[in-house]
Amino acid sequence: MKAGEIRGERLLAGGARFAPSPSLLASPLFARLLAPAFRTILDRIDAGLRAGSLRAYLPDGTTRLLGGHAPGFEVEVRLKDWRALVRLATQGSIGWYRAYEAGEWEASDMVALFALFSANARSLGDTARSSGPFRLLAMAAHRLNRNSRAGAARNISAHYDIGNDFYAAWLDPGMTYSSALDVDEESGADSLVEAQARKMDAIAARLGKPARVLEIGCGWGGLAHRLAAGGVAVTAISLSREQLDWAQACRDDAIDFRLQDYRDVTGQYDAIVSVEMVEALGREYWSEFLDCIARCLRPGGRAAIQFISMADDLFETYAQSADFIQAYVFPGGLLIKRSEFRRLAAERGLAWHDQADFGQDYARTLKAWLKRFDAAVAENRLPSGFDDRFVRLWRYYLAYCEGGFRAGTIDVHQVTLIGE
Repeated sequence: MKAGEIRGERLLAGGARFAPSPSLLASPLFARLLAPAFRTILDRIDAGLRAGSLRAYLPDGTTRLLGGHAPGFEVEVRLKDWRALVRLATQGSIGWYRAYEAGEWEASDMVALFALFSANARSLGDTARSSGPFRLLAMAAHRLNRNSRAGAARNISAHYDIGNDFYAAWLDPGMTYSSALDVDEESGADSLVEAQARKMDAIAARLGKPARVLEIGCGWGGLAHRLAAGGVAVTAISLSREQLDWAQACRDDAIDFRLQDYRDVTGQYDAIVSVEMVEALGREYWSEFLDCIARCLRPGGRAAIQFISMADDLFETYAQSADFIQAYVFPGGLLIKRSEFRRLAAERGLAWHDQADFGQDYARTLKAWLKRFDAAVAENRLPSGFDDRFVRLWRYYLAYCEGGFRAGTIDVHQVTLIGE
């Protein structure tokens, strides 16, 4: 790292391209003049919150209860500046984050806020989504992050190559950056090591007794090492140089770690594993990923896939724009439409077996990560170079994701694909 370099700047700067602040937001007078219109936005949110409630403390000193029609998530939001509603109404979740970054609102419970909006996504409709030219701008920026070979390498590097020392400060000692299994809500972070081991063992159990395994998107190597310890020869690929440096530091002759795109893999394997990698592809590349599985899996072989999905009935609306995660955290990413992904697998002769869903475990995993991250910040264990703006972004990201899983609109799954 160069002296004075701000780490994570690629994510922050990349996200800013999706939603430049409208010039009209520079004028507090403008916000005051449009205050009556903001009431209309609040009316729409009120009508859309069918379950749960939001108590809003408004800039003019008044208070308003939104929702409250049925039990659900409850939260208080202090709106410090009317301009936050302009951002929300025009730029959706990206604008709401920009308003948070600008200090225009704060919430009593960030996770509950995101869970409330996610749980009411169907009834809220487009109320909290980007619109008009802002939606077109966000989609154009998202298309620039498409996962061609060169684009995929850039996108993976932007997120994962911000430093092994950063991730080591708050992940479990095994550096596992995906949902754990059977996470204890009470012990949380303390049980994360065991819960991650259970997840990896569940993946391994889906493979039978293979001699050779391909792992697509190997992260820091935890699963590859666990499989190799059971006598399996593993070929593990990644596009992150930082992750591979970490993984290769623990020498294991049974593992061939490679800096390689999945589209360039050849040969056949008894089994294939991929844990939360397909969300990085984008819809137009799902077919190519499944082509790789079908091509590289021996007849009768098994592929164990762990993936994150958006509820099928919400997916098309979600995919028509770009959200906060795509703008600031995982450039080029897109959650999976389960029914479409399953259809594409079937078209390639990959039979879908033994699907397991455990989204609430992901919520608990994220809660544990946020607890560990906050502890690292409080104890000054984050490496140098990460400024307060990035720390706030990362807290927001972890809480945002936890809220989605708590609400159930996004889910995580394991499935076994069996080749012909």
